[in-house]
Amino acid sequence: MDTEALKLGAPNEHPFMPFSSLGLSPALLRAVNARAYTAPTAIQTAAIPAVLQGRDVLGSAQTGSGKTAAFALPLLQQLAQAPKEKPRRARTLVLVPTRELAAQVGEEFRSLAQHLADPVKVTVVFGGVSINPQMMGLRGGTDIVVATPGRLLDLIEHNALTLGSVSTLVLDEADRLLDLGFAEELEHVLALLPAQRQNLFFSATFPPAVQALAQTLLHEPVRIDVLPEPQNEPDIEQRAMTVDAGKRTQLLRQLMTQHGWSRVLVFVATKHAAEIVADKLRKAGIDAEPFHGELSQGKRTQVLADFKASRISVMVATDVAARGIDIAQLPVVVNYDLPRSTTDYTHRIGRTGRAGERGLALSFVSAATEAHFRLIEKRQGLKLAREQVAGFEPTDTAPAVPSIGGIKGKRPSKKDKLRAAAARKQ
Repeated sequence: MDTEALKLGAPNEHPFMPFSSLGLSPALLRAVNARAYTAPTAIQTAAIPAVLQGRDVLGSAQTGSGKTAAFALPLLQQLAQAPKEKPRRARTLVLVPTRELAAQVGEEFRSLAQHLADPVKVTVVFGGVSINPQMMGLRGGTDIVVATPGRLLDLIEHNALTLGSVSTLVLDEADRLLDLGFAEELEHVLALLPAQRQNLFFSATFPPAVQALAQTLLHEPVRIDVLPEPQNEPDIEQRAMTVDAGKRTQLLRQLMTQHGWSRVLVFVATKHAAEIVADKLRKAGIDAEPFHGELSQGKRTQVLADFKASRISVMVATDVAARGIDIAQLPVVVNYDLPRSTTDYTHRIGRTGRAGERGLALSFVSAATEAHFRLIEKRQGLKLAREQVAGFEPTDTAPAVPSIGGIKGKRPSKKDKLRAAAARKQ
């Protein structure tokens, strides 16, 4: 895989370039203006011309970098310029790891396409809801499909959709796709796509399995790495509190009362923990709801909407909420359970301190998880003081045998090796 590499820093390190210089149509420029985009971000400046030229793209950028518009704008232009077909046949396929991200990407496409002379049909499909309305929505064809892999394969099996006309494949958050175990489904989807197509590959991190997949998918891609902008880094205060595992819920209640936190996003390790912790908080008089992958899509949508609107104070979530969810003015994130990987730690705490706001990321550390948190600190380049709250001083001691699992990172797990092997078969 030969690559043309572009490393981009802060916008003020490059000459000002308006959207009108990127080759976009007047209709798309009108949509950009309507969304109050003043100037293209670094990844948009690099990716839009490359996509318009038909190049494969391998992109890495932080959350909030404008990545979705970086591929949505040029793909909409390509569709607008292509010959019209009846019935419509899917020309663009965007694969994403979560339902929430699918909904957000679909909405971005629709918003940017609203001024095009010929309407573009965008279909968003994901699991957790009835398949029948999605099958009905695909009648008459579609132009763009935004999908999670499992539901996409379900629709293909029901003959509601074919992929033979797809000319562009987008993998959004490719690392998360593999991390959530979609390697096998992804392999099936790739086998159904035309061999000749444009591939756009976006990933926040590039572990071996992701590198192997990119190696097989991309042909002479433009590699775009958007470097962090120190002056625009989120203003997030990171703190660590030592507490016995059995007293974490009581400590959380006291901290909320003491500091007057209006909303708190609490991360736990499992859906069972999400249900248990939310139930304990409700019994203590705090409006709390669980948020995890086993809930119906309707319930997940409602919980997220209630949390964003401050109708509930606490959302107790698994890592399904660590990416693809933008919650404005969220003051506090709490790692009730520590994340499995340093990447997940970064994405968890990144839910606060957004859009210039100041945020707090607090991690509860017990004797059993102290060694694990030290590894997170090491790989994050952190050294946080261990704080204690009066009345919650820990008394537990570290177990003789370290807790199972450790931090996911340098040594590939068995699951990682299986994903890498599947990727190499592509």
